[in-house]
Amino acid sequence: MRSNLALILAALLPGGFAHAAAPDFPDAVRIAALPDGGWLVQTKQALRLTDAAGRERAALTLRSDGLDLRSADGETLAVVMDSASQAAQPLRIDLAAGRIERLPALPPSRFKVEALCLYRDPQRLRHLFLLGEDGQAEQWLLDGPAPRQLRTLSLPPGVEACSVDDAQGQLYLAEMDFGVWAYPADAERKVLRQPVTLRRPWGRLDGGVAALAALPGGVAVLDKAGRELQLWRQDGTSWRLQGRQAYAAARSQLAAGQPAGALWSRVGETRWQPQPLAWRAPARPAELPIVLPRVQTDPVARLGDAADDPAIWVHPTAPQSSRVLATNKKQGLLVYDLDGRERQLLPVGRVNNVDLRQQVRFGARTLDLAVATQRDDLSLVVFGIDADGTVSERARIATGLKDIYGVCLYRPAEGGLEAFVNDKDGVFQHYRIELAGDELKGRLLRRFATRTQPEGCVADDRSGTLFFGEEDRGVWVASARADGGGPAPATPRLILPVGEKITADVEGMALYHGAKRSYLVVSSQGNDSYVVLDAAPPYRYRGAFRVGIDAARGIDAGSETDGLDVTSAPLGAGWEQGMLVVQDGHKRLPDGAQNFKYVPWAEISRALGLEGER
Repeated sequence: MRSNLALILAALLPGGFAHAAAPDFPDAVRIAALPDGGWLVQTKQALRLTDAAGRERAALTLRSDGLDLRSADGETLAVVMDSASQAAQPLRIDLAAGRIERLPALPPSRFKVEALCLYRDPQRLRHLFLLGEDGQAEQWLLDGPAPRQLRTLSLPPGVEACSVDDAQGQLYLAEMDFGVWAYPADAERKVLRQPVTLRRPWGRLDGGVAALAALPGGVAVLDKAGRELQLWRQDGTSWRLQGRQAYAAARSQLAAGQPAGALWSRVGETRWQPQPLAWRAPARPAELPIVLPRVQTDPVARLGDAADDPAIWVHPTAPQSSRVLATNKKQGLLVYDLDGRERQLLPVGRVNNVDLRQQVRFGARTLDLAVATQRDDLSLVVFGIDADGTVSERARIATGLKDIYGVCLYRPAEGGLEAFVNDKDGVFQHYRIELAGDELKGRLLRRFATRTQPEGCVADDRSGTLFFGEEDRGVWVASARADGGGPAPATPRLILPVGEKITADVEGMALYHGAKRSYLVVSSQGNDSYVVLDAAPPYRYRGAFRVGIDAARGIDAGSETDGLDVTSAPLGAGWEQGMLVVQDGHKRLPDGAQNFKYVPWAEISRALGLEGER
């Protein structure tokens, strides 16, 4: 790390700082302001804890580099790089007690760390970014039984400083000779970099970056010569220059605190000056309630976009032995137990979506059947499920679709089984699945179409209602009956448009049948959330939630979900009100192939205030 280009970012504090100016700190390499008026000072040989006037309260002999901290709930955590061990060293800071306490160090990185910065996520979990000059980077989760690597990243080479705006979830990087980039700090988001400001002629910086500091809703950037401070405010997915300050004497470092109004720059070797800012913090983004997954499945056996859609099979006599069927659209159908262990793999090719029904009546016979869309031969694959949860292929039904995609099943009151299958071009086909002897066949009942691409759908057997999603438009409702009868409209009606409450793509759908009412659960893929509606008119919006990180169990969050399923059946201890299963588009903690997360419905019920609805 190059100290003359370093950034010091102080804690994100709910009440701001009491500091008017920083005392002189001889030999200080970096400083960081504490919420109770003190300072953490980094020199070449030690860390010093001082009060607001610069009087020393504690010291720790440690050759270190890099410094960042976060304060919340009366506790301050700082992190530095131990120069001797080349490992990140967390520290607990207590100004009142006059104490700097070493916590267990992280394992040494496999690259030389040039910059580090902390991030506190909406769950208030603490993360650490470690960045290498050659573009290698890691994100660590510091909370839980022990620090764990959350993910690896590939960043621009030459990054020597970073800073995170916690409220907006933005990670800012200084590529010193080129400019400033923004990345999502949330490990579950896609890794997309956006330019904030670049050197001339591509931007407005002279020569590059000397230092940067995140502000609420933007970032302060000091140019390479240390002569101009630029203030950039985030505006949607871009940044606009809000102000600039020219200096007669060059600055080399910045120390910042949030909310706005607490920014210092270093002049010379020891003197730090406050920088008044014409800056107003934006309103903090609304945060959805977060529920935690209790179980995650074994990963699928293919990397990339492979896992897609689950369906829950409930064991007829031993609910704890229930199964989750799930698609690996690069390989076949998977079967998991309630501990998330893979029990079967049926290598039936590129199956995309799956749905199932139990106790389907065909005259005097009853069968448990699952149906999946097969994208190699454009067929519906019908699977039988034995009483012990063993799955086997029973039949294939040709569809003639051009690009088969989603499927859902409907069990009419009079018996038998029907399937709705769609194509990426919007075409839906409605089939009747019939049993002749031991042979299962499909008979086409009707066709209809959406204007744009659909996928997810679910049918309510009780009311004869079909819900389906048009990915870019919203959630629709229609009659599931081939004759268009029943309480649901014969002509599809939009009940939840893409916009404020749900974000494209509209993906997986499932129904939770409680004792008092039923709920429709929908994957809002564009903002990594899950929307809950009443499954009966007027289809009242009940809220939305996210699936977060269970740091204690070492399970990462759910994100970019394609398919999901839910059951209200009690499945044993911890699952008394049933469970939700979601596909996870980004496997973290650590990186790996995609998998599925299990969430107790009781957690969702509490988060959305649905207690007593069963």
